[in-house]
Amino acid sequence: MGTGAITSYVDVAQLVLYAFWIFFAGVIYYLVRENRREGYPLETWRGDSAEGWIPIPEPKAYRLTSGEIVYAPNDKGPLRNFSAERVHGSEGTPLEPVGNPLLAGVGPGSWTERADHPDLDSHGEPKIRPLSQVPECNVSDKDPDPRGMTLVDANEDPVGTVRDLWIDAPEMVFRYLDVELADGSRRALVPMTFCRITRERVKVHALLASQWAGVPATKSAGSITLLEEEKISAYFGAGLLYAEPTRLEPLV
Repeated sequence: MGTGAITSYVDVAQLVLYAFWIFFAGVIYYLVRENRREGYPLETWRGDSAEGWIPIPEPKAYRLTSGEIVYAPNDKGPLRNFSAERVHGSEGTPLEPVGNPLLAGVGPGSWTERADHPDLDSHGEPKIRPLSQVPECNVSDKDPDPRGMTLVDANEDPVGTVRDLWIDAPEMVFRYLDVELADGSRRALVPMTFCRITRERVKVHALLASQWAGVPATKSAGSITLLEEEKISAYFGAGLLYAEPTRLEPLV
């Protein structure tokens, strides 16, 4: 028998290979099981639940930066209800919004139940704040400053006037425009990714002027929570498909 041989059919290298296979399979099993801390057991449209052959792990405690302790998995179940129904009433068919499609919470308007507090920086301050509260930052001289510009909708109808920008200070990125609606009733935030800024105006294709009154508001005039970010982005996202009936039809 050669070096490392245990018998004429088994050697050390072979045992090491088998041990690696067993270890690797165990790692995969562990990762798949850990992946089931959220979203399980799966629920069907009939209300049935399915856990699968890999069991859901035992609850584990997680300490958040705020000091709060949360457990996953937990028995809270879904934290929100969307307003929709299946087209044909069977599993696997598309969901159609019921009521106001911009607030139905389905399709491009889907959102998740994130924490209802602002995202904080390393100093415990909200990351995203109005530019007027961050004097050390400003708009580059090479870019158009939208403050004071008129914001128009997809039909070129005026919506309101841009009064401020909201900046993610640690990232040095503008996240929102703060718009005062034309009727003076309120201010609304619009994500920068939905804006097209020129030297003369700002255009937001996602919504029509009449729909801006329904943009979700923030609890504070100087900060925005993670949950509010979700809902605002979802409202504009839903507008890309549901703002007017023609957007639901094929382009060709």
